[in-house]
Amino acid sequence: MSGEQALGGRDAQLKHTGLRPGWTTGACATAAATAAYTALLTGEFPDPVTITLPRGQTPAFALAVEERADGRATAGVVKDAGDDPDVTHGALVRATVRLLPPGSGVVFRAGPGVGTVTLPGLPLDVGEPAINPVPRQMMREHMARVAAEHGGTGDVEIIVAVDDGEEIARFTWNIRLGILGGLSILGTTGVVVPYSCSAWIDSIRRGVDVALAAGHRHVAGCTGSTSEKTVVAAYGLPEIALLDMGDFAGAVLKYVRRHPVERLTICGGFAKLSKLAAGHLDLHSGRSQVDKPYLARLARQGGASEELAAEIEVANTGLAALQLCAAAGVPLGDLVAVAARDQALSVLRGAPVAVDVICVDRAGTVVGRSTVR
Repeated sequence: MSGEQALGGRDAQLKHTGLRPGWTTGACATAAATAAYTALLTGEFPDPVTITLPRGQTPAFALAVEERADGRATAGVVKDAGDDPDVTHGALVRATVRLLPPGSGVVFRAGPGVGTVTLPGLPLDVGEPAINPVPRQMMREHMARVAAEHGGTGDVEIIVAVDDGEEIARFTWNIRLGILGGLSILGTTGVVVPYSCSAWIDSIRRGVDVALAAGHRHVAGCTGSTSEKTVVAAYGLPEIALLDMGDFAGAVLKYVRRHPVERLTICGGFAKLSKLAAGHLDLHSGRSQVDKPYLARLARQGGASEELAAEIEVANTGLAALQLCAAAGVPLGDLVAVAARDQALSVLRGAPVAVDVICVDRAGTVVGRSTVR
């Protein structure tokens, strides 16, 4: 086996597609905030500004905006989504940083073009700016680093804005989710993984082939980096046995049906895997939606009252439905995991593959699990 053939996992899949990755809005906001805070403390904007992403990459971002006035500084970065057809590609992400009294910590605000959470069921409280947990953590860490390097306290207000963000958000699901006024600042790795359907499905097949050739009989199809970490923690699988399934659950199952492995673990976000449980093999938000009446039916099987089932049917998100059931002691996560496993087995059509499913939330906490069957 050549060195290239021996590669496996997410990075090898991306290399095989030949597609250029890009940077998330969260990475862009972190770069802009880092440059702005540096300028506040030193009088100079670093250009380009280099940041460290959660998986260790250190990209450099050119600044498109540099402004200082009245005890605050603003920097802007143009988002490059690589070869991904992302609606935010080319958007100008700005961060304005203002010094706060010692002990204030890092305070986040939504500027023009960044949305505000108005409904429950998201990983942020109602009223909060739609800046997701990982980008917030990235910005906090970088504020602390800049403060340590240049003698600051790290106590700042960060206002994140996106030029024309409210208009761009019309092409996303934000309004349906109750995120009003603009875009969300997103990203769990800082990297936009480009998805050409044909190229990515081909890379999944290659990933299975490489794992089998290397002697691995247990592989995992994961929807993203958070679920990858969960599987590694649960089973100690090496990177070569990890398939970046993304939204293409059907591609994994159909190829494994023809090229069986002894065991397949499917791990992903609760909402995505609820779509698989309901019979969808393409989990992309543009091609399948969380079926809340279906979740209500599952919840009834788990002992939910009719009143709770009615609440689930009108819940804002899958996460909101999960939270309602958790409060009532109904194991909706496990029910979804079992239904997703059974759906996977039906697609495998008797192929000699044992399957289990793990559902996680955005923080990587396991919220549902099936047995192996």
